[in-house]
Amino acid sequence: METGAWLLAGSLSIRLEDEWSANRCYLIDSTGAIRAAYDKIHMFDVELNDRETYHESATYRPGDRAVLAETPWGPLGMTICYDLRLPHLYRDLAQRGAMMLAVPSAFTRPTGEAHWEVLLRARAIENAAYVFEPAQCGTHPHGRKTWGYSLIVDPWGEVIAAADEEPGYIIADIDPARATEIRRSLPSLNHNRDYSSWSGADPDNGDAVSDGSRQTAARR
Repeated sequence: METGAWLLAGSLSIRLEDEWSANRCYLIDSTGAIRAAYDKIHMFDVELNDRETYHESATYRPGDRAVLAETPWGPLGMTICYDLRLPHLYRDLAQRGAMMLAVPSAFTRPTGEAHWEVLLRARAIENAAYVFEPAQCGTHPHGRKTWGYSLIVDPWGEVIAAADEEPGYIIADIDPARATEIRRSLPSLNHNRDYSSWSGADPDNGDAVSDGSRQTAARR
């Protein structure tokens, strides 16, 4: 309340009533009120190597809804960490009006070093949105190491602020009109088309073998 700032808190481990937990993020406004909460939808169930195996779904119950929060600077799409690898969620949020996307994360060092920046820049470019990525760093119990390198990426995919692997903070100026301008000049969010799932076909002869299902480039 003293600074008039809004805070994105989390992700946090929140105990639920049925012995499960939720991986949850809160958006808190300048009065201290909780304006939105998001439970992570996509669970981090992976086997990176012989030493690093993660089964988030053994402890956490996945969320079942996307969250778009209204802020004084425009709509904010709320996501968490491993969600970053599922691009349809971000496209859904952007098509519903998100001009900013938040991805608080604790990427492992192997995945962070290889994929962190490129995935974040891709989500910004695909959706012509600002992407904010507060990232946990350091070494944790049982030797787990997280990548760090918090970033702020603009709607053109340019990194406009970056941290390193040490604790700290970053600041950048945000111009919502820039996202609007880019979406007007490169309106890919409006270019979804339905298509059939098919294989073993010659498109020129129109003999597509379809499984009868309908697919879309992204859910609307």
